[in-house]
Parts: sequence; structure tokens; C-alpha cells
Amino acid sequence: MVKIRLRRMGAKKTPYYRIVVADSRAPRDGRCIEEIGTYDPLTNPATITVDAEKAQSWIKNGAQPTDTVRGLLKKAGAL
Repeated sequence: MVKIRLRRMGAKKTPYYRIVVADSRAPRDGRCIEEIGTYDPLTNPATITVDAEKAQSWIKNGAQPTDTVRGLLKKAGAL
């Protein structure tokens, strides 16, 4: 199954996330199929950038967003 989820980047105690499309069996920070956005929780307010067209096309093709990513997509207006 293909999932849309977060990949953690950044140094220790300074998280930065990429929103990626990956196989559900792949490790969290492992191989991904495509990168569709970023999420920076440390800025105030949190910065979310998403390619809405790519996100919608992946969801239309059956990719399941995780609960966290679903909330981020709604905030970004891509869902």
C-alpha cells in the first residue's frame, strides 16, 4: 500500500519534515517514491508547503495519507 507520510529531516531537537509518498513497508526515513511538500513546525506559525496537484493525484490513485498529513493537507488547502 502506498502512503503519504512525513519523513523527518533536520538535526537533533530541530525537526524539519518532508511530505513524501512512500510504500507503507519502507522505513520512516527510507526510500520514497516522490516528495510533494515540506513542513517546518519550528516557525511561528508552522510553515507548510504542498504541491496540491500532486497530492490530489496520488490520493485519487489510492495513496492513503496518515492522520498527521491529512491535517496538514487540510490546513494547506490541498484536501
